[in-house]
Amino acid sequence: MAVVVNPESMNAMRQTPLAPSLSHPVTATSLAGDVETAAAELCAGLRVCDPGLVLIFAAARHALDGLGAALRRQLPEGCIIMGCSTAGELWRDGYRKDSAVAVGFPKSGFRTAALKLRGLSRLCVSDWILQLRALHDRFRPAANKHLIALLLVDGLCTREEMLSVAIDAALPDVPVFGGSTGFGRDHRHGDVLLDGDTDTDSAVFCLIESDLVIHPIVIDHFRSLIGDMVVTAARPEPRILDEINAEPAAEEYARLVGVDRSRLSTAVFAQHPLIVQINGRNYVRAIRAQTPDGGLVLMSAVETGTVLQLGLAEDLAGGFERALGALPQRPVLTLSFDCILRRIAVERAGVSDSLQRSFDRYNIAGFNTYGEQHGGMHVNQTFIGLAFLPEKAEDGYLR
Repeated sequence: MAVVVNPESMNAMRQTPLAPSLSHPVTATSLAGDVETAAAELCAGLRVCDPGLVLIFAAARHALDGLGAALRRQLPEGCIIMGCSTAGELWRDGYRKDSAVAVGFPKSGFRTAALKLRGLSRLCVSDWILQLRALHDRFRPAANKHLIALLLVDGLCTREEMLSVAIDAALPDVPVFGGSTGFGRDHRHGDVLLDGDTDTDSAVFCLIESDLVIHPIVIDHFRSLIGDMVVTAARPEPRILDEINAEPAAEEYARLVGVDRSRLSTAVFAQHPLIVQINGRNYVRAIRAQTPDGGLVLMSAVETGTVLQLGLAEDLAGGFERALGALPQRPVLTLSFDCILRRIAVERAGVSDSLQRSFDRYNIAGFNTYGEQHGGMHVNQTFIGLAFLPEKAEDGYLR
């Protein structure tokens, strides 16, 4: 596995190339426009590890079912192919669009099992829990291995909160991380793929067991600017915030931000999200749009009576580098789920180049989401990363 190490490094720390290993995950990418060429380019990079699981994150221009079928023809029999459409892709050279990014997990270093949960809008919570427990029971995790789970869920199903809670109830001892799938920046239902079967209003869930240490990273980049905003009217299921402080939500939000309501935009929403505090920790509730009657459409649900704070984005690149720089070793892979509104804030702040250097340094591969899941919660405008660390310190670098 070839690794490019950027010579610039915080604190002039010593870096050494990662040793290639057939038990490490590998990554591949393609900018090809047609699925057959894209699949061939991806498989050229994936086959070297004899994968048992391949994750595929594909731009909206790719027909995910066609790309999945092309990969199926070229990958080893029995390899699980799991993926989704995206709001953008993440790679070592930075944020991308109109590309496909793949991650292969070798059979020699990983054990995996996956399922699809269909018809999320029907809220069959008991069925979800039974299916998840059955998968876990069949899997029989080893006590001496590291176990995580990945979740990819239709980003406009509006069921991520309930699904996250159900998964946490079914498998309370399994750390679960994931992202809500996108379809470009059009806010359309995102596709999820499992072994040639593509759906919306669905989620795919995968257990991953490995000898490698898997270090979770959760980053947001906001400080509270204004507190004591009270939700006085809301509709949680469609995620619409109607009133803040007994005023029309969009009007009151615009007043607090300091702009005219007519100037509210995706860029303003990305710079100033809403923050809710739960058990002493801040969670972002991102704004997607405003309604014609003065409400705000959110990307996570809030209820009447919730106390909110107004957030301010700050130090996007520096905060990211500090968080990943705290890792004890350079990861062989940082599997990444990064909210599309974080990307918009990065682009608006003009720090894409600085962030790209961190993407390269920490072997980033993943996609831009409509929301993120971790710790039994659905959140927004957050970077969720899973850093897969090499077995030996000399394979990476130490602080």
